Amino acid sequence: MIRCIAIDDEPLALQQLTGYIEKVPFLDLVKACNNALEALDFLAKEPIDLIFTDINMPDLNGVDFAKSLINKPMIIFTTAYTEYAIEGFRVSALDYLMKPFGYNDFLRAANKALHQYELMSKAQSIPFSVSTPSTNINESENNSLFIKADYKMIRLDTNSIIYMESQNEYIRIFLENQKPIMTLLSMKKLEERLPADKFMRVHRSYIVNLEKISAVANNRIIYGKDLYIPIGNQYKDKFYTYLEKHFLGKL
Repeated sequence: MIRCIAIDDEPLALQQLTGYIEKVPFLDLVKACNNALEALDFLAKEPIDLIFTDINMPDLNGVDFAKSLINKPMIIFTTAYTEYAIEGFRVSALDYLMKPFGYNDFLRAANKALHQYELMSKAQSIPFSVSTPSTNINESENNSLFIKADYKMIRLDTNSIIYMESQNEYIRIFLENQKPIMTLLSMKKLEERLPADKFMRVHRSYIVNLEKISAVANNRIIYGKDLYIPIGNQYKDKFYTYLEKHFLGKL
């Protein structure tokens, strides 16, 4: 079942939308919201796979609402205003329903969400190798792994990762020549999946790619000109043991 919510500030439109959702056997309507702020409050407490939302709403419109989500579920916009279409797709909307839309149009969009959901589920079911504790990542020949970001399963080349930063329940992954990626994941799980010969946790909030380090000074790891990662007291011994093994001379 695809867990979904519906958002619309017009009562009749919301009633129609929820009615359509309840007709589809693979959709599970867990919340109907009168505005985006109510939806934000609900999303902070409950995991959701799919959002049906109007765009032109007071206080917070649907596009800005979608932009505010850190880990985006699939999003299908419903609106009467064609001028929002391009902006809607810029925030990675799965589909766009023009009001007034009928059940056939709604079902088409719902089936599109089902197809995407099944692709994501298959990607998540890819087995991970656990043969050795230090390298228990599903490491293919090109050193890749899958993470969930937005509503997609994204393949990452671990060689492109510079460092990872924990932000509450989320992790922001910083990559070379790309925008950072945000994913819902624990530092412990990520640390277990990454190859231990290339990555090390150096702080409660940071895992670094050891091969990308430019310099180390004043208990900080330096990447490039203006990027500094602190080395936490709990992780100093392990990091400096690594450094000593690769250092010519004495520390």
